[in-house]
Amino acid sequence: NYPWHWSIYRWIDGETVDACATVDLNLLAFDLAKFLRALQAIDPQNGPLSGAHNFYRGASISVYDEETRGAIAALKNRIDAALAIKIWERGMASQWDKDPVWVHGDVSAGNLLINEGRLTAVIDFGLLSTGDPACDLVMAWTVFDDVSRKTFRETLPLDQQTWDRARAWALWKSLIVMLDPDKSNAVEAKQSLRTYQEIVADSASM
Repeated sequence: NYPWHWSIYRWIDGETVDACATVDLNLLAFDLAKFLRALQAIDPQNGPLSGAHNFYRGASISVYDEETRGAIAALKNRIDAALAIKIWERGMASQWDKDPVWVHGDVSAGNLLINEGRLTAVIDFGLLSTGDPACDLVMAWTVFDDVSRKTFRETLPLDQQTWDRARAWALWKSLIVMLDPDKSNAVEAKQSLRTYQEIVADSASM
């Protein structure tokens, strides 16, 4: 009689990235990029489409336009609002115009398992869909630093516009958590400011 969807899985050895004392970010970036390349290469025919059921992961980020602009306005004394708008609008300026690909929808430190220093599993496919892979790239700013972010991008060759949309996804999430941290867990709340700072640092040449 449990009212929600649930599953039973086999045990996979390892620790989540956010639980590991030390992580080689450059190696993680390489491994994750290889996983995403393999995921995106799988035939998406008859795969589920994105929508409200998976928080529009894989769909256009424009669905969060009003929310993001509201967060920027509310945080204008804590962030560079003009730069945030520029990053957001640049991400909004394009759409995925290729065939849909598989999208995990929640690629985060809590859903990646490390064993003996290497990425060994990606878990929690509850938001799986087909569409635009941009939302799967947010680790570039949520976890990686300058060096590992470069490795991630070089190992996962996607066009600049997709990376622009990915950065906008990361910006949206960091801003809404910064705006109302009480609605998120402690780890996510702490991470949001670092993510915003990484986005700003990576956007210096914009």
